[in-house]
Amino acid sequence: MLWCHQGVVRVGSGGAVSFPNPQQQWPFVLGAELIISFDLAFCVLEAGTWEEKNLNSWANGRIKDLLGSLGSLDFSTGKASIDEVSKCSGDAFLVTVRNKKRVGYNYELSLRFKGEWLVKEEKKKVTGHIDIPEFSFGELDDLEAEVRFTDTLEWDDKSRICKDVKLFLSPIKEKLRAFELELKDR
Repeated sequence: MLWCHQGVVRVGSGGAVSFPNPQQQWPFVLGAELIISFDLAFCVLEAGTWEEKNLNSWANGRIKDLLGSLGSLDFSTGKASIDEVSKCSGDAFLVTVRNKKRVGYNYELSLRFKGEWLVKEEKKKVTGHIDIPEFSFGELDDLEAEVRFTDTLEWDDKSRICKDVKLFLSPIKEKLRAFELELKDR
């Protein structure tokens, strides 16, 4: 069997030959009798041995839809909701190798929240962002969030509200698990 990936052509489980210049179309010899050209390697790729499909536009829209429907959470001293997915950047892909499909993604998110909390015995409107740094397929159990506030608050209030806002992490994980299942079915 012949296959090629990133300028390396392999035959069966045998050796590999790297191209010093992939733009050159030159024949080369594997073993003693087999001559293969760079063009043939690309023909093999186009025949379906290796295919990568970009799913970014679908994934971006789907993540925004799922996380936009989170709703609100009630806390002991307040209530908050996700107002908008303000940043959704990354890559999602489907790779087919020898008729086996593999999916993956790598994303960063920022969700804008707004809410009201009891601060010094008065209800105060608070806004900010929940930033979720880089995460990938199958890593949702390790998902972490950082909270940034757009309002000025005292340290004690920030700490308490930050703890409340991080409770959104559980429903966010549920929505991203649903996204992973949908991605697998593509």
